[in-house]
Amino acid sequence: MSRVIDPHLHLFNLEKGDYHWLKEGHTPEWSDKNKIRRSYSEGDLSQSGSADIVGFVHIEAGFDNSHPWRELEWLESHCELPFRSIAYLDLTSDSFDEHLEKLQEFKSLVGVRYILDNAAQEVLSNPNVFKRLAVLSDNQLIFEAQLSLSDPGASCALADVMQKLPNLKVVINHCGSPVQLNEEWMHSITRLAHHPECSIKCSGWEMFNRDWSSEQAKPIISFAVRQFGLTRVMLASNFPVSELACSYEDLWQRYLKEMKWKGFEKEMLIFENANRIYQLDID
Repeated sequence: MSRVIDPHLHLFNLEKGDYHWLKEGHTPEWSDKNKIRRSYSEGDLSQSGSADIVGFVHIEAGFDNSHPWRELEWLESHCELPFRSIAYLDLTSDSFDEHLEKLQEFKSLVGVRYILDNAAQEVLSNPNVFKRLAVLSDNQLIFEAQLSLSDPGASCALADVMQKLPNLKVVINHCGSPVQLNEEWMHSITRLAHHPECSIKCSGWEMFNRDWSSEQAKPIISFAVRQFGLTRVMLASNFPVSELACSYEDLWQRYLKEMKWKGFEKEMLIFENANRIYQLDID
């Protein structure tokens, strides 16, 4: 059984958290969103098949965006597996400094996410946002970039930030949201791969295609590997959103069995890179 560090998942506590995006009338407007409108804990990650989950990276899930440290407080109070946290932090808010200081009190913190999506070019071109990204760089914190790399303006804006902040650690979420291989996405991947502190996670296939298959995802992942190199690409789940397409066990079956990676490739993509990039230090 393969050891896996899942570098992109979410746990929910609907009794304590807000999770407004899971509620009716809020984006994303998925008709099947009710399927994942429940609490999820570390116990839901147990595997009986091909993957042994030995650690994970928890990505902010909208627990309490007004007080984002509450999510880390909850996670650190009950999680037993080795894990790291990517917290919510609004790059456009006047509360940035105050919230960052509070977040840094938590030992699991390794970075922050502020979802860019369609506003990526506008947000990344904002001088105040640039100053705050510089603060992240100075504090050696990862910036999780969720945006569409099929938007050339967005990818150029991100590349410009990394050019000016060469020490800023950036991890692109969900492989840059490609619906399929297209020229704009491939150009963006090639452009961003030139920045040595930029890495990429491959996940989120279900957000664009509930019927995604390994045959559809493998060429996209392989292109990312060719451009970024084997040391800066990670396979991830996006659990429990991934459950809208297939079970957690089936997802890892697709990655580990159906995609037929070579032994050393698999080790890098599912364990070594995440262990290093997110500073989990699992032996």
